[in-house]
Amino acid sequence: MHALDGVTKSDQYRALGLSTFAFTVCFAVWTIFSIIGVKIKGELGLSDTEFGLLVATPVLTGSVSRIFLGVWTEQFGGRIVFPLQMLVTAVAVWLLTSVHTFEIFLLAALGLGLAGGSFIVGVAYVSQWFEKEHQGTALGIFGAGNVGAAVTNFVAPFLVVALGWEGTARVYAIVLAATGVLFFLLSKDDPAQSARKKTGAKAVSAAAQLAPLKNIQVWRFATYYFFVFGGFVALASFLPRYYVGAYNLELTTAGIFAGLYSLPGSVFRALGGWMSDKWGARFVMYLTFIVSLVALFILSYPQTTYTVSGINEPINFHFGISVSVFVGLTVVLGFMMSLGKAAVYKHIPVYYPHHVGAVGGLVGMIGGLGGFFLPIAFGVLLDLTGVWTAPFMLMFLLVAISSVWMHVAIRKMEKRRHPALEQELYLSDTPDQPLAAPKGKAEPFKILDTKHQSAD
Repeated sequence: MHALDGVTKSDQYRALGLSTFAFTVCFAVWTIFSIIGVKIKGELGLSDTEFGLLVATPVLTGSVSRIFLGVWTEQFGGRIVFPLQMLVTAVAVWLLTSVHTFEIFLLAALGLGLAGGSFIVGVAYVSQWFEKEHQGTALGIFGAGNVGAAVTNFVAPFLVVALGWEGTARVYAIVLAATGVLFFLLSKDDPAQSARKKTGAKAVSAAAQLAPLKNIQVWRFATYYFFVFGGFVALASFLPRYYVGAYNLELTTAGIFAGLYSLPGSVFRALGGWMSDKWGARFVMYLTFIVSLVALFILSYPQTTYTVSGINEPINFHFGISVSVFVGLTVVLGFMMSLGKAAVYKHIPVYYPHHVGAVGGLVGMIGGLGGFFLPIAFGVLLDLTGVWTAPFMLMFLLVAISSVWMHVAIRKMEKRRHPALEQELYLSDTPDQPLAAPKGKAEPFKILDTKHQSAD
């Protein structure tokens, strides 16, 4: 575990506050196509599949870049990497306004997607400022920066009405650039980076940072994140289009309703971190999956009319979800996703305290890829089936498979490693000892004490 000698509460709050604000701005930029994309769709006459690809493209860059940004943050520190990432992204957002064809829009969207990589930069930076017992809560608060999606859903529609989508993009670019400059001026080097500067020690090599990625456990965490984060990003981008198409709402109203989903999907991440600290991350994951299954089952049921042959005449029955019920269910779903996102990242600094950037980067990358592939899949399903609720059917299937796989795999591995636990119902989800720090060349990574170690 890194040393926190000389670190004050003020230092911790400064790092956490600045990182959370910067991440909020970055996330708002990352999801901007959910609003301006609706206008671009109309101007270019895009199909639902093409619209899904446009919305998903920034997520691809934001996902793939996370693993590299995570390693660089471990090596050079968040105070350097975070502002650079924001400034480069701001340039890409500004250049977006000079694009006029779908193909070039996709290229510009790749540059804009770097905003999504800010998450792992902040995780690697913030985790260095807090002791293990409080990292879940701290990272949960930081992760609440996902509220940037709600900011875009609430604010961007009105900016589009007032300034057009081009003017909206320029405002976003200016705010992002200003945030990058302020972060550099107001932040400090994290404790690990400061210690390396004082001692002259070299940063851990990229190979050593990436070595834990061979562990199947890391990929299991990534699978959980594919739904709780990738699904969140996908729905945050898709819902405005859904409300406009399925319920014939105005874009401003659709943005507000989508924001009601994004808001609890963001701000309650801090609660998820606290719950993970108190009751364990695995408990929170089970809760997330079970409630999400119920919500998605109802959301996936299409507007349906039944005709029964009655004694005297046919009897018609109609089942459908009103817009108010639909909004309420999405709020519940967003809330559970926020808890799940915090639970996944509670595991990482506990199991891999010396590899937060690399491990967190991979988990974030896989989760972000969910945000890339799912919107495309949503568009394809709409084009192929013509059923508005088909995307929610896909989400239900994804959660069902993940839930069963998580439970069966964990129980089998625990019973195989610890036969005495055959009759136990409660299984710990945190290690007695974290993964040892790398020394020299990358070696096989093992938990120091596996007496009570779970196979999560």
